[in-house]
Amino acid sequence: MNEKKSRLDLHKWIVLGIILIFILVGSLAGVLFPGTAFAIVIDSSIGKFFDIVSIVKNNYINILESFAIILFIAILFYVISVIIRLFTRKNTRGDTIGVLIVSIVKFGSIVIALILVLSAWNVPTPTLLAGAGIVGLAISFGAQGLLEDVFAGLSIIFEKQFVVGDFVEVDDFRGEVIEIGPRNTRIKNIYGNILILANSDIREIINLSEDLSFAISEVSIEYSADLDKVEKIIKTNLPSIKEKIPEICEGPVYDGVDQLGDSAVIVRIIAHCEEKDRISVRRALNKELKSILDKNGINIPFPQLVIHQVNQNKE
Repeated sequence: MNEKKSRLDLHKWIVLGIILIFILVGSLAGVLFPGTAFAIVIDSSIGKFFDIVSIVKNNYINILESFAIILFIAILFYVISVIIRLFTRKNTRGDTIGVLIVSIVKFGSIVIALILVLSAWNVPTPTLLAGAGIVGLAISFGAQGLLEDVFAGLSIIFEKQFVVGDFVEVDDFRGEVIEIGPRNTRIKNIYGNILILANSDIREIINLSEDLSFAISEVSIEYSADLDKVEKIIKTNLPSIKEKIPEICEGPVYDGVDQLGDSAVIVRIIAHCEEKDRISVRRALNKELKSILDKNGINIPFPQLVIHQVNQNKE
């Protein structure tokens, strides 16, 4: 992988070097090879496009004005983005709205800077705006999907369907919302995989952070054990389990016999916790219950297979 990346970087630098040499030869041919046929050919062809010295000399005022416009718009955008983040940093939903507004302001700043720069180069602004309007109308017809994604993203945020930091489930994919952008929503699961969804494609989604989640531990008890005694031991130790697992918000509670398995009676214990802690709480419950049962001499059986052998001996 690193070898492939190094090779790509090398090719990139080679291409950039060729382009740079091409520009230097085109702009400095008359200086490097004065009076030669090569210099005359270059100056009369590509030299017209790469005569950087003459371009700067004849248009330095426009260039300085363009740089001033870009610098001013960049500073203005930075100040506005800082103000937006300050006013929207109250909670997770505010952060999400702030990111969306900053993205819109960034796009608007680029458009304004482009118009002002073209105006500095004496491009007629009214004609430019009229052309932009026509182009915008054409784009609006051709980019309906983009507009649907943007409006769907706004709807998600303002209707509080979910925000950055919430845990959600889409189809069989379960994870944390790490970004709600103008077009896409990104969801990251416990394995580090990221699901990227177009906002307009989000039709049905389960918000797991609206309420507490269930951490469920199922423990197998051998059939020969006194079930009433086992239940009493588990219920007695539930308060100490909660003290040892601070992530538990409510419970744990004994939920009774869940199944009569092939080789064991399966009982269930439930604790309420935040979705982000669900897996760790379930693992901690399993550990504590195993320890409690071991201390009280209650066996957790393993699957057993009984084989009946038919006597085929004939007398």
